[in-house]
Amino acid sequence: MKVTISTIHKEEAWELRHKVMWPEKHFDFIKLADDDLGIHYGVFKDKALVSVISLFVSNNKAQFRKFATLPKEQGKGYGSALLQHVLEEVSSLGLKKLWCNARMNKTDFYQKFGLHETGESFKKEDKVYVIMEREIK
Repeated sequence: MKVTISTIHKEEAWELRHKVMWPEKHFDFIKLADDDLGIHYGVFKDKALVSVISLFVSNNKAQFRKFATLPKEQGKGYGSALLQHVLEEVSSLGLKKLWCNARMNKTDFYQKFGLHETGESFKKEDKVYVIMEREIK
């Protein structure tokens, strides 16, 4: 089995986002207004896309959004490898901070990568999110 991480087109990210995050919603729901400005990454297991994340850079900070892994592939390290890849990319770009809007039930996962809760949270579509961030050295 060959696993690779590479940049992908936004349309590839959209398909997996829709399947994983909001399958009950209309397809356009998973699109972001600024997707054209994002850097989209995917994990391929053999040649099948199993995990995606989108990175948006602004000033000295980057936000990752729409991080999704196919349910049958979760818990196998693909998401961890992808987030580690994004951390390395952010560092290589010389950025100072990485942040995200994390689903409340996923904060433990992000803490393993050095992100901490800021204390700010919000609710969207009946899901609670907390803003998490990490300074990049």
